[in-house]
Amino acid sequence: MPKNKNKQTKQVNKKTKAKYKIRNWKEYNESLVQRGALDVYIDEFALEDWRAKPNGKRGAQPRYSDLAIQLTLQFGKVFHQKLRQTEGLVKSLFKLMNIGLEVPDHSTLSRRIENITINLPKSKREKVILVADSSGLKVYGEGEWKVRKHGWSKHRTWRKMHLAITPDGEIRAAELTGNNMADCDVVDSLLKQEEAEIEAFIGDGGYDRKKAYNACQNRKIKKILIPPQKNAKIFQHGNSKNEPHPRDENLRQIKKITRKKWKEQTGYHVRSLSETAMFRFKTIFGDRLNSRKLKSQKTEFLLSISILNKMTSLGMPDSYAVN
Repeated sequence: MPKNKNKQTKQVNKKTKAKYKIRNWKEYNESLVQRGALDVYIDEFALEDWRAKPNGKRGAQPRYSDLAIQLTLQFGKVFHQKLRQTEGLVKSLFKLMNIGLEVPDHSTLSRRIENITINLPKSKREKVILVADSSGLKVYGEGEWKVRKHGWSKHRTWRKMHLAITPDGEIRAAELTGNNMADCDVVDSLLKQEEAEIEAFIGDGGYDRKKAYNACQNRKIKKILIPPQKNAKIFQHGNSKNEPHPRDENLRQIKKITRKKWKEQTGYHVRSLSETAMFRFKTIFGDRLNSRKLKSQKTEFLLSISILNKMTSLGMPDSYAVN
C-alpha cells in the first residue's frame, strides 16, 4: 500500500510540460523554406566587389576580396561542406547562374580565413535586453568511442562559445575562447559589442562574480539578473554610503520571497531562450569546428553566427502556451 501511495503522489506532483502553438505558422514555414534559398546568401554587391583591389604593396596582389572569401565560406557553412567541396559547390553554382567569376580554391580559403573580419548583421535598436550563456564546441581529437573506452587525453581540444542574445532570438554579441575561460571573464567583451542602451543583463549562476557586475555597472545597466549562489554573502552592508549593490538587492529579495518567486517576478526565466539559441546553433551547424588554428576558428564561429542571424531575420515563430 505505501508503494502505491508514493506512486500516486509522484504522479500528482509531476509537472505537465506546457504545450505551445504557433500563431504565424504560414509565415514561419516560408522563412524556413527561404533558409535554403541560394539568393538569400548571394549579394549582388558582393559579386561586384568579388575581385580584390590593388593594395599598393609590392609583390603579388590578392585575386579575391575579403567579401568573396566570406561569401564562399558562407556557402560551405550553410550546406555543411568542407573547403574542397565548397570550392566545387560554388563553381557549379556560378556555372548554372552564368556568373563569369573565378572561385577561390580550397588552399586560398584555408589561408585567407584567418585574416577576414566578420561583422554580425544586427537590427538597429535603441534599447535591448541581453541574455548571456555559453557552451562548448569540439575541435579535434579522438572519436567518442575511443574517449568512452580509454578516457580523455591532452590532445582533445574544446572551445567555448559565449553568446549575448535578445529575447526574440537575435544574437547581439559573440565570443569564442578556450575552454578554461570563465563566463564572467567575457562579459565586458560582450557588452562592448553592443552599441544600443542595455536595459537588462540576464545570466545564470556562472556569472555571479564581481567582474561580471563591474562590467555591467560600468555600462550603467540598471537591471542585472544573476541568481547569487546559495551560500552567497552580502557585498556591502546597508550602512554603507555607496549605492546599494544590485547583487545585494537580489540576495535580499530572494531571502524575503524565495528564489523561485524572485525568478518569476523579475522575469529571469527568459534566460531559457539563450539555451534555445545554443540548441538552434548546434542543430544547424553542428557542435564541431573544422579549422585547426584558433584565429581561423574564431572566424568560422563568427561566420556561423552571422548566417544564423540572417536566418532568424527571415522570420521566427510567434508561439503561445496551450492550457
